[in-house]
Amino acid sequence: MNPHAKLISSSSLALGTTIVITSNHWAMTWAGLEINTLAIIPMISKSHHPRAIEASIKYFLVQAIASATILLSSTINAWSTGQWDITQLTNHTSCLLLTTAIAMKLGLVPFHFWFPEVLQGSSLTTALLLSTLIKLPPLTILLITSNSLNPALLTTLALISTALGGWMGLNQTQTRKIMAFSSISHLGWMTLIIIYMPKLTMLTFCLYTLLTSSIFLTLNTSGATKLSTMMTSWMKNPPLNATLMLTLLSLAGLPPLTGFLPKWLIIQELTKQEMTLTALIAALLSLLNLFFYLRLTYYSTITLPPNTTNYMKHWYLDKTSFPSIALLTSLSTLLLPISPTISAMF
Repeated sequence: MNPHAKLISSSSLALGTTIVITSNHWAMTWAGLEINTLAIIPMISKSHHPRAIEASIKYFLVQAIASATILLSSTINAWSTGQWDITQLTNHTSCLLLTTAIAMKLGLVPFHFWFPEVLQGSSLTTALLLSTLIKLPPLTILLITSNSLNPALLTTLALISTALGGWMGLNQTQTRKIMAFSSISHLGWMTLIIIYMPKLTMLTFCLYTLLTSSIFLTLNTSGATKLSTMMTSWMKNPPLNATLMLTLLSLAGLPPLTGFLPKWLIIQELTKQEMTLTALIAALLSLLNLFFYLRLTYYSTITLPPNTTNYMKHWYLDKTSFPSIALLTSLSTLLLPISPTISAMF
């Protein structure tokens, strides 16, 4: 990708995200979302592969429909209340339309169909952006308007997303699709608690971004895009694969790793809200995610390929990304002991 085009796309992405986060007017929020959509499309289609072009078209169509739905929702609300302020969402039809639009933007069930396909058609770096930074603006809108939305509907969407994200990830062989269904499942956890404790949703998103960035950067360094190549990636850099194993187990939510913290706090808060059954269902559904994370761990560190490979041990590797991976992996595995400090910050 041309450096100037990359700079323009990155700057537009940062600008669109900042506009959405800081604005209170529906028109400015819609404009920020549109800037984000137009900025990420060149990054998705930069390889000029037919799958990448297909992914960019799918992404554009879904995001355009979601943005139009947000505009329709805000217009109906303004027509009935005379207010364009995001916090003044009182019309029932507008609330329902906004929930639908944000579910499409985030990739929540039943509007998840585009997300795995778009990630599969993108590079690992672009997939990282789609899984983390692109989710921040719609999650911010959901955070601001959560008091006006239907709690039962959000809880239902969250539980179904957690279930389907774990269930559909079981039979996948492509690492990007596995990470896509992992993202859908984690967004279900965030949506589950957003009405009752919004700050905990932001904590979960920050920790999810940290863990996902570590995994995607590691996969990008080793070039592992499917399970069959993960079986040989340990020959390229054994220490990197060992840290990948710890990060995957942390993303699964196993103690005493960092990923256990948000799930622990969410289950605790749901129990305080007398939603013990919901907490129990979410905890049981997380076992599905644990299975395919263990599957990835098994393939990357324990399994040997069934035939002779052409890979030789690399005595020299490009180490430019190693410091960032080392820092992210350390944070992804060692933050649980300071959980009281993290909870106090949020």
